[in-house]
Amino acid sequence: MRKMRQLCAISGIGAMALGVMLLADGSRPTPAGMRIAPRRHAPMRIHQRREDGNYESTNWAGYAVTGSKGAVTDVKASWTVPMAQCSTTYSNGYSSYWVGIDGWSSSTVEQIGTDSDCVSLSGTNNTPTYYAWFEFYPNPGYVIEFPKAVMPGHIISAEVTSAAATSSGPRGNSSNGGTKFTVTLTDVTTGYTFTTSTNVSRAQQTSAEWIVEAPCCGSGGEVLPLAPFGIADLGPDFTGVPKTGTATVSGKTGAISTFGANVQQSVMVSESSASTIKAQPSALSADGSSFSVKWLNPGP
Repeated sequence: MRKMRQLCAISGIGAMALGVMLLADGSRPTPAGMRIAPRRHAPMRIHQRREDGNYESTNWAGYAVTGSKGAVTDVKASWTVPMAQCSTTYSNGYSSYWVGIDGWSSSTVEQIGTDSDCVSLSGTNNTPTYYAWFEFYPNPGYVIEFPKAVMPGHIISAEVTSAAATSSGPRGNSSNGGTKFTVTLTDVTTGYTFTTSTNVSRAQQTSAEWIVEAPCCGSGGEVLPLAPFGIADLGPDFTGVPKTGTATVSGKTGAISTFGANVQQSVMVSESSASTIKAQPSALSADGSSFSVKWLNPGP
């Protein structure tokens, strides 16, 4: 099996495990990836907490459920891949859609998702670009190359789950305890599924997230411009994928809203001015599992 090339430079917790892509016919083609920069899917950058209890962030829009250390063991999501509305005005933006554990108030993020960007993987601006990826931040991320490309309008289902860490693992997995995380993403439209696992020694498991992100990092470490995407729809009310928009926290499994005071909303704002909203999440749906995020401004 050929190695997947890194999405960006390695740091922190050690190298990734190789993934296994399961095709509709049960075969296992070699997964591959492309090293690109900048594109990192980092922990939440909090601007401030509002009087209504919601948060402003310069890189995240969406929802999280928080808990005590070790509480979060599973999170599921589904979404429709948005179209990157690239133009000469908005020619160099990026937008990421993912589900994950950690990162709300901790330094690691175990996550898997898709991007709708206005920059190609080779760095060409004003080029609508779509791909799936996974990242165990601060480790590098990897592009997932499906036999049929992820495209706008495709339905995505994804999950991040945890278990006791194995004592050793392939290609540099941590062997000093911690937690084993497995990330899985299915392009429901094409039927292709990718899954991979690795051990993370510093994961806190204190949050589950459903996020639209402006990834980082520019030359000064700043958040990258947010690509125009219109409206992103997340959850089973939009996708028809059952039992998504859910988490398992302290042994309880339920839709986002069932976690009450532990549910957090994040509005994405500009780094230079909180009055400039980049992306605004809607209220949760009546069943508490679904929401939309509306693009409003590229930032910074």
